[in-house]
Amino acid sequence: MTAGFAAAHLIADRGYDTNAIVEHAQQHNTKPVIPPRKHRKELRDYDQYLYKLRHLVENAFMRLKGWRGIATRYAKRTASYLAAVQIRCIFLWTQIL
Repeated sequence: MTAGFAAAHLIADRGYDTNAIVEHAQQHNTKPVIPPRKHRKELRDYDQYLYKLRHLVENAFMRLKGWRGIATRYAKRTASYLAAVQIRCIFLWTQIL
């Protein structure tokens, strides 16, 4: 699941709130930032501030997919596709400044 990745936090939405995922993250010294499902008997604490930052990442992907060439992957070569993503990221970054 997370083999090869080293992370301090695992940020996910409620759909990923399972004992197996939480235990796996804790075994790999990763703090799960997953809000507990409402049907849980014991509600687990999570960092609400970090969870809200997840929204920024989701918005970035939404804006990238808004560009048709990226969403449909028109570029046939990986290098061309990566270049298109990088150009779009530069464009989005200049709008933020």
